[in-house]
Amino acid sequence: MARPPITLDRFILEGQHAHPGATGELSLLLMRLGVAGKRIARELATADLVHTHGSAGTENVSGEEQKKLDVRANDILIESFDYGGLVSFVASEELEEPYVYRGEAGTGKYTVLFDPMDGSSNIDVNGTLGTIFSIRPRRTGTVSDLLRPGVEQVAAGYILFGPAVLFVYSIGDGVAVFSLDPSIGEFVLVRRRIEMPPRGRGYAVNEGRRSGWSDADRSFVEYLKENDPSTGRPYSTRYSGSMVGDVHRILLDGGIYLYPADATSGKPSGKIRILYESHPLAFVVEQAGGRASTGLDRVLDLAPRTLHERTPVAIGSALEVEIYERFRRGEDPRDPGSQVRAGT
Repeated sequence: MARPPITLDRFILEGQHAHPGATGELSLLLMRLGVAGKRIARELATADLVHTHGSAGTENVSGEEQKKLDVRANDILIESFDYGGLVSFVASEELEEPYVYRGEAGTGKYTVLFDPMDGSSNIDVNGTLGTIFSIRPRRTGTVSDLLRPGVEQVAAGYILFGPAVLFVYSIGDGVAVFSLDPSIGEFVLVRRRIEMPPRGRGYAVNEGRRSGWSDADRSFVEYLKENDPSTGRPYSTRYSGSMVGDVHRILLDGGIYLYPADATSGKPSGKIRILYESHPLAFVVEQAGGRASTGLDRVLDLAPRTLHERTPVAIGSALEVEIYERFRRGEDPRDPGSQVRAGT
């Protein structure tokens, strides 16, 4: 007989017995995220047929245009935890304040944070999209539970909507990848443990914003583009407009994703939100052997002051992130005696 596939549910339950930090409640939460991923994938697959592409005519808390599917994905995720008493409240990139569950959910052990539709500018062109999630322990049942360092996450991951629908997550013991098998409607294990290459050959950054970068950020990207076969340069650019898609490529192939501070676009702290994007993706990447940095500090050590605080971020293979940090410190790896102006 052929061996049965290892489904997401089976993998989670078997891991619960093997991992001391796992609980039955956490297992159920991860399974519900898997169901939410299937529902969102269905919404995306049928959007042209049922006319749910386009703008919702509203803005999120950050003043960004919401797509209809941003709103629908957000609703699906909120619905996914509204029973069973597992989650006290959730926080979303699309909501100004956390959504608090009533009744038995008020004493749930966990809180969940999510970016329901990362890369939503790609929705109407059938580009790569993703849902990012982070699970944290409930402490006081207030917002202060969320304004804490990323090292306190108990699980994090993302659902990637591309040619295949992938569920990628970690509970602090490596990173596993599952692919949605449409023939059985289940996520099936395809990679038990990802090990990120220590270096890569690609970089992802929106170079259309370079006029607002610091001198150090511009110098670093120019360094990656220089021709020097002895150090594997030039690198290839791989920016897609979806952080999830870009980070997933780098997770497998190595390299670096970069979103610097931008002095000219009204984003002096960059675009990437700490709680909904930086913390969960940093958690995953570090579990695969990579690094995530602001250029000066480890991303997982950051404790935001507000729910929607942003930070510059460099995330990827250890070598590229280390080189980026050298540029940010004012060092030039091509010449130890020269300096680049770090800027702010």
